[in-house]
Amino acid sequence: MSLKIAVGQSSLTGPRERNEDYCGVVTPTDEQLSTKGALLVVADGVSGNAGGLEAAEMTVRSVLSDYYATPDTWEVHASLDKVLNAANRWLLAQAAAHRDLAGMATTLSMIILRGTRYYLAHVGDTRIYRLRQGQLQLLTTDHVWDRPDMRHVLKRAVGLDQHLAVDYADGDICAGDVFALMSDGVWEVLGQKAIHATMGLYENPQMIADQLTRDAIAQGGNDNATVMVVRIEQPGQETLSELLADGRDLAPPPRMKVGEQLDGFEVVELLHESRHSLLYKVRNLVSGQHFVLKTLQPGLAGDAESCQALLNEEWLAKRVVSRYVVQVMPLTLEKRSRLYYVMSWHDGATLQQRLDSGHHFSNTEVSRIGMEIMRGLGALHRLNIVHRDIKPANIHLGDDQRLRILDLGVALSAGLGSIAGMQNPGTPSFMAPELFEGEPASTSSDIYAAGVTLYHLLTRRYPYGEIEPFQHPRFGDPHVPTRYRPDIPRWLENIVLKAVARDPRARFETAEEMLLALEHGELKPILAPQRTPLIARARLIKWQWIAMFSLILNFLLIYLLVVS
Repeated sequence: MSLKIAVGQSSLTGPRERNEDYCGVVTPTDEQLSTKGALLVVADGVSGNAGGLEAAEMTVRSVLSDYYATPDTWEVHASLDKVLNAANRWLLAQAAAHRDLAGMATTLSMIILRGTRYYLAHVGDTRIYRLRQGQLQLLTTDHVWDRPDMRHVLKRAVGLDQHLAVDYADGDICAGDVFALMSDGVWEVLGQKAIHATMGLYENPQMIADQLTRDAIAQGGNDNATVMVVRIEQPGQETLSELLADGRDLAPPPRMKVGEQLDGFEVVELLHESRHSLLYKVRNLVSGQHFVLKTLQPGLAGDAESCQALLNEEWLAKRVVSRYVVQVMPLTLEKRSRLYYVMSWHDGATLQQRLDSGHHFSNTEVSRIGMEIMRGLGALHRLNIVHRDIKPANIHLGDDQRLRILDLGVALSAGLGSIAGMQNPGTPSFMAPELFEGEPASTSSDIYAAGVTLYHLLTRRYPYGEIEPFQHPRFGDPHVPTRYRPDIPRWLENIVLKAVARDPRARFETAEEMLLALEHGELKPILAPQRTPLIARARLIKWQWIAMFSLILNFLLIYLLVVS
């Protein structure tokens, strides 16, 4: 079920010489409508300032284009914040570069309709109203000074200050809701009572917009009058929820043998089998190209959580476009008779398979692999995706010498809701210490896992020893890699030890920071992490040591008194 809306817009110049209001709307179709939503914007160039129209127009145009260029995995408000701050910096730069545009600024009110919710962003004195079941509600707050003689002076506007403070809000939408975005040339003249009457007078959004702007000018308005109206004909479904709902009737295929066919794919071989999933190498019968088909064990056909987790993995992986991550093929659910998804195939082997075959990685190889892993993690983290299971078995090194990160089965994104079937935290020996204390996975825990991966490639051991499932380990100081392999250069050892530091604050802050350290190597070596003091290693603080020594001293004094 897709979102259905009707939109109307009207903008009149009025008695002014030119119209400094600007508005715009984007109503995408198909998947983009469900992932990004429909966007409506109204801006009012600040009157009296040069470049008011230019500020309003360029801000609206940049918002309409740049928002849809942000990753689908970003939360709506995070995307809007990036876009609006970029627009604010651009206006300030234009004002500084062109004397005739000095002071250019604009108000802005925008709303995104996606699934079953609306998301708004607002700065200035344009307004957004919502009419629901006959009740009119103002959803924004005017950013003007409270003094009667300064009610028209803006406290906030795009292009007014270096720091842009934007009001964000969100809420649910229902069939029949009517939203109206308008400039102050309309609401200030008509008042809320007249706006309420007009919005309830017509069902057609275009008729509402036309009536409001005509009334504003007819009643003596001396400003531009702009209105955008949108009516919710039918709410949609949430982004991931829509995929889950569409795939709820699909079941995993029965266990397939070599030569069997499924939806135009022929099974070439079984690549991997786990307790939950099956990986097949398949051939497209039309193109002859090889792919990887991932599905669930047939016995999990009735397990809704596992089915949802597989669909979530597919949805997330589709949104990662990077040479460091395997690509999911754009295969719609309508073309599938069973529950599975298809990925690109690459000749080669995982790092774990290379270890198992007896390959010994040189320091140069590990350094290069570390840089590739950091580039891949950086691509994921910029999309707000935490992998949560980085390890040699999930790092593939192709015959083309390209490294790719595999398996987003337990990956999480900040923009997604929690799915019970996704709660597997990863592999214990590669899990950061804070994860054992119940802390959520983060980019820092991914960097830790990458550090353990490099440590393991160098030494075939683990910095804190191997950790078994259901074990709750205690973490002291990591064993230095040169303990097992003296030929490791000091600069590489320091990088690995910093990545696997017990305290997240002592690790690299970002994947890019660790990448930079690996690229510089011995030319700009980082310092070795400090060893934990004896008191901290014993988990005793200073007053406990003082109390212990005091107790010993008291016993000694009592003994001396007795014997004397």
